[in-house]
Amino acid sequence: MSDSNTTDFTNPSTFILLGIPGLEAAHVWISIPFCTMFTISVLGNFTILFIVKTEPSLHEPMYYFLCMLAVTNLILCTSTLPKMLAIFWFNSKEINFSACLTQMYFTHCFSVMESGICVAMAFDRYVAICDPLRHSTILTKPMVAKMGLAVVLRSSIVVLPFPFLVRQWPYCTTNIIPQPYCLHIAVAKLACADTHVSTFYGLFVSFCVTGLDGIFIAVSYTQILRAIFSLPTKGARLKTFETCGSHLCVILAFYIPRLFISLMYRFAQNVPLHFHVLIANVYLLVPPMLNPIIYGVRTKKIRVRLLRLFTHKGA
Repeated sequence: MSDSNTTDFTNPSTFILLGIPGLEAAHVWISIPFCTMFTISVLGNFTILFIVKTEPSLHEPMYYFLCMLAVTNLILCTSTLPKMLAIFWFNSKEINFSACLTQMYFTHCFSVMESGICVAMAFDRYVAICDPLRHSTILTKPMVAKMGLAVVLRSSIVVLPFPFLVRQWPYCTTNIIPQPYCLHIAVAKLACADTHVSTFYGLFVSFCVTGLDGIFIAVSYTQILRAIFSLPTKGARLKTFETCGSHLCVILAFYIPRLFISLMYRFAQNVPLHFHVLIANVYLLVPPMLNPIIYGVRTKKIRVRLLRLFTHKGA
């Protein structure tokens, strides 16, 4: 271990990312499923963007929000996975201090953004099912653009204090981060100062942003389900539910792992560190990989356009 990792320093030029502590010998094997999920995420989300762009019938609010989700997933993956794979394959553990803060900002920002897009999609489904006659007048293209801009601005502003808080702390014991990428709380724990401000602000973002998003989505889907179950026939109920089934699956894929990780960190204190880190990394990859698969399989318009695309290529 180099002296810079153990001697006093107040402005470290680099941090050392350990990857998955305790599983260093298996890094190459762990990289295989991670690389596979990353490849599926990139190809799947680019395919969604291509299909929506080239198919005029998909130029609707639901699919515009889906494109926003795809772009968010792509940036979230590419902000962490390349460095993670460099650690697994080439043992490239050093990361510049500024690069670490930039990665931290993008990771948290686009995670919050994904939550906001889920809220926007829930509102779209609420209007489409509970007030279908006004859907085209409420969710116009300018309104969709304003909602997208609001999601971007909220995420950018809410997460902005994270790198500034971390930058002001002195670091005097170690610059080793037991993670394969930079997270706010992981970096703040290395500081030789009172970091309660960072801790409380991180909790504020978790509970007052993501938590409120979850409440809004729950209220929206409560109204949606009430409207669905009030329909007269089973066929009508199933057909209406199919219009929001894909979005519901995406929400569950995003929030259930997050809830599981949150509970695990608080109550499963005896769980080994490498398991915590491994689960957190899987959570970062699974939603971006599943989202295009869910919409590709469950959404008829996308499925038909995708089949037509491959059929033409085959011909």
